[in-house]
Amino acid sequence: MTSSSAASKSTASNAPAGTLDANHPLKDGRTSDSPLITAYRGGTPSRRPVWFMRQAGRSLPEYLKVREGVAMLDSCLRPELAAEITLQPVRRHDVDAAIFFSDIVIPLKLAGVGVDIVPGVGPVLDKPVRTAADVAALPTLTWEALEPIREAVRLTIAELGKTPLIGFAGAPFTLAAYMVEGKPSRDHLGPRTMMHADPETWAALATWAADTSGMFLQAQLEAGASAAQLFDSWAGSLGLADYTKYVAPASARALDHVRGLGAPLIHFGTGTSELLVAMRDVGVDVVGVDYRLPLDEANRRLGGTVPLQGNIDPALLAAPWEVLEAHVRDVIAAGAHAPGHVLNLGHGVPPETDPTVLTRVVELIHSIPSE
Repeated sequence: MTSSSAASKSTASNAPAGTLDANHPLKDGRTSDSPLITAYRGGTPSRRPVWFMRQAGRSLPEYLKVREGVAMLDSCLRPELAAEITLQPVRRHDVDAAIFFSDIVIPLKLAGVGVDIVPGVGPVLDKPVRTAADVAALPTLTWEALEPIREAVRLTIAELGKTPLIGFAGAPFTLAAYMVEGKPSRDHLGPRTMMHADPETWAALATWAADTSGMFLQAQLEAGASAAQLFDSWAGSLGLADYTKYVAPASARALDHVRGLGAPLIHFGTGTSELLVAMRDVGVDVVGVDYRLPLDEANRRLGGTVPLQGNIDPALLAAPWEVLEAHVRDVIAAGAHAPGHVLNLGHGVPPETDPTVLTRVVELIHSIPSE
């Protein structure tokens, strides 16, 4: 099979037509008027919504306890365990959303790609994907293989009540970057070179990654998640021209799997201050902003067109409380310029974070009236 024929072999053919059934939390009223969904839709929430990327994980002692002796990817694929880990920060912090506990390489593993999380390193593939033949040989993710994900979501929302669950997936560029490099990289030179040196193979790989991520999102939303976030962790390594030409179409394709479902869609990347407009233009309802750019400036660049999410600096979680409190209040003030604002960090929770600080931040945010 050539790389061009691999590009046309869409994994979407494995998935049923996307719909949310009548007992979905967005349809039966459990989450449709929640602070999170209200803010994502540009309304005035009953309280200021806040959640944290990586809120479920290494900062929580209860997480470390249930993960003892269980490998990372295994913990993501055991529905009862994934649900428990997803629920832990909601119980502890009273955040306004749960973020589904998984990993961006889980859809690769479910498709049959050899990948594992190596402690201290990150995702490592058995074999990097660097040629047209490598792309053509990639397995196809099936709808049936996603059943552990759907079951974990069902178990989670059964316990969440009116608190929304956010589904997520890695954006095609970030997924493809891991696949080309075979492991984490500082500059992502491999995928950036492929775009220009072998654009046909890049297009085929980006298409495969887009459909794989899109199906992962679809499984979560149809099983009960009320919103979905596309993470482009490594898009900040790209210039605007390369992002627009080689990456944005694949991100739009991933979102095509779910954009008709009626759930809010969020797009977030790190180091992407110069890409915000292009990231919005792939077709999302909310743009996440990392800690590098004030929210009022992000809103100016976006023309006041979409609600924003962010962007407390994770580094300040270890600062004296008076410093952190002032920073949180500054973020709230800057976010007031946008059509809607959901508080979050400008990146994930550092593993060494004191969880009582996160709880205190949530209490502070909830104490400040919505406007």
